[in-house]
Amino acid sequence: MSAIAIVRLGAGGLVLAALVIALVGIVSAQGRTPMQRYGSIIGLKPEKIAYYKELHEAVWPGVLKMIKDCHIQNYSIYLKEIEPGKFYLFSYFEYTGKDFAGDMVRMAADPTTQKWWKETDPCQFPIAVRAAGEKWAGMEEVFHID
Repeated sequence: MSAIAIVRLGAGGLVLAALVIALVGIVSAQGRTPMQRYGSIIGLKPEKIAYYKELHEAVWPGVLKMIKDCHIQNYSIYLKEIEPGKFYLFSYFEYTGKDFAGDMVRMAADPTTQKWWKETDPCQFPIAVRAAGEKWAGMEEVFHID
């Protein structure tokens, strides 16, 4: 799969999202579990930037454990002001499990993760173009090199 994330900002302006990553499976020659890369985007309310950063300077141990238990590794979130006053978060992670949907259901059912999301969700807003039910809109990878 290949594409690029483009965010429509302002009257007719197209801004290329700086992060061009997402969903690709890789199987190593040694036959290890396939790894999938995921990239996604969501808006961040300007008045919530400081609080969002504060939260992520000390992510709760239970949240970190659940991320690892759900086979997510190499997880990063980036912040970028795309246009004056318009901030977006770009995330990247690698999934090494065998049942992504099941692991995401398990994560969503975790009480600690639910409490974390009650802190982070009010900071964010979804982009206009996204799949039904998505908060963080998935991005499609257009290039990768190891």
